[in-house]
Amino acid sequence: MSKYLVIGSYTAEGARGLLAEGGTGRRAATEQLVASLGGTVEAYYFGFGGDDFYLIVDLPGHAQMAAGSLTAAASGAIRARTVVLLTPEEIDAAAKLTPRYRAPGA
Repeated sequence: MSKYLVIGSYTAEGARGLLAEGGTGRRAATEQLVASLGGTVEAYYFGFGGDDFYLIVDLPGHAQMAAGSLTAAASGAIRARTVVLLTPEEIDAAAKLTPRYRAPGA
């Protein structure tokens, strides 16, 4: 499973929906979306300021994350960005690789 951090904000339409159904209603809807893609919601938090919500989700892969993101964005109710989260072990594996690279102008 891949882990993702989703950070987002509500549009005016989305904020009206949140007021109508509450935070637990939105969490349930999000859990249903993620489950339909074969994943789970590890954490779901609301905040205030520049961002309205923070999620950590486990999904089988990037295609499932992209499908969920596209579905939510198409609603017009949210704007979100996604961060792929890596474990320390994944970074260890990356550090052992030896990619070949030439810097621009080098």
